Amino acid sequence: MPDTLFEKIWNEHLIAEVGGGDLLLVDRVLLHERTGGVALQSLRARGHALAAPAQVFATMDHVVDTRPGRSARIGASFGAPFIEVTRREALAAGIRLFDVDDAQQGIVHVISPELGIVLPGLTLVCPDSHTGTQGAFGALAWGIGSTEAEHALATQTLRVKKPSVLRVQIDGVLSVAVTAKDLALHLIATHGAAGGKGAVVEFAGPAVRALDIEARMTLCNMATEFSAFAAIIAPDERTFAYLRGRPLAPTGAAFERAVEHWRSLRSDAGARFDGEIRLDASAVRPMVTWGTNPQDAVPIEAVVPPFAAGIGHESAAAYERAIRYMGLQPGEPMRGLPVDGAFIGACTNSRLSDLRRAAGILEGRKVAAGVRAICVPGSSEVKRRAEADGLADIFIRAGFEWRESGCSMCFFAGGEHFAPGQRIISSTNRNFEGRQGPQTRTHLASPETVAASAISGHIAGVDELGS
Repeated sequence: MPDTLFEKIWNEHLIAEVGGGDLLLVDRVLLHERTGGVALQSLRARGHALAAPAQVFATMDHVVDTRPGRSARIGASFGAPFIEVTRREALAAGIRLFDVDDAQQGIVHVISPELGIVLPGLTLVCPDSHTGTQGAFGALAWGIGSTEAEHALATQTLRVKKPSVLRVQIDGVLSVAVTAKDLALHLIATHGAAGGKGAVVEFAGPAVRALDIEARMTLCNMATEFSAFAAIIAPDERTFAYLRGRPLAPTGAAFERAVEHWRSLRSDAGARFDGEIRLDASAVRPMVTWGTNPQDAVPIEAVVPPFAAGIGHESAAAYERAIRYMGLQPGEPMRGLPVDGAFIGACTNSRLSDLRRAAGILEGRKVAAGVRAICVPGSSEVKRRAEADGLADIFIRAGFEWRESGCSMCFFAGGEHFAPGQRIISSTNRNFEGRQGPQTRTHLASPETVAASAISGHIAGVDELGS
């Protein structure tokens, strides 16, 4: 019988059927300091050793200080207790730790591909909801809780109920000004935040194949906001070229043998999916959110829709709460809405290609008066390369704060944040209430739209800036 890509990977890792689920082999476990240190500490307290410490990797990303000179301030940082526990437990467990001052430190979903930790056909878990980002490489990668992390660390297995598979076929060609972020927001706005239904979403079609690897990562990252269990894209020559020479990827003849296997990792002709969605990429416009859920998205030139047009809102009361929180009215234009802050970063859009595109918008221009603009590279390697290529200078001259790598103000966890009531245009993946600070109002968009809005002082498309 023809198999989907998901089924091929699942079957290769299936150990046994147990207790209403399947016991799977887990190839890689990724940890970060927000939850990883505690999981390691709990495991050690119960006398359990790690089953495969060489396949476990930890990084400092979620609650690190991203302001310049952070190493000197780490003891006073609100995240210091998490960092200290993770540092101590990673050393005791004998796993690879990318510490605050490590040259390979960064956001977990950025450094894993960067280093070649994730590879096609692997199973990979992390106690972080956006782990599916790494499905862009043809891996089965999903987010787990701390208890599941302990089980995976101790046994190199997890019991999982087999999810359904949803194919999202994207035909046509994206317009020049449209990005993978816009494509993801269009999908979620069209089919609702629950459209993924806990499924593994396979993105396929010519528009997906045309995306570069980092754009595919953005698309898979946003599948979490589509309620997907995971997202996956069949690996191809772009994938292999990206991974070749990565520090932890196979080398030489071993890499070539791996590629031969990786070429088989695609859904067979005639494979059956549990559902299918078809999109026309040429119909997608640059998008921006208006409410408190990523599904609350419209083209920049559109207006705040009335309740009848709101996909996925359970009630008029929920809709009213969203527009009240955001300080908007039905029918109000999105274009021209004043912004107080602009943020480029997070595991969604903080890679070198994201910064390069944003810098292309910023070059020779200045951030509008009264707008606080921040750029946080996704990894220390991205930061170094952006500085070497002159991108950092463009951000700084334009008026952006240039930071150390980390999650930063993607989410508010008790550290740095934007001011209450401020309206922020952001390249992140979530616009929930209080996501970037108490009472802050977040509008999601692509890095290009964030850059154009920072310059304009209001929500703006790149088309407003001229050539």
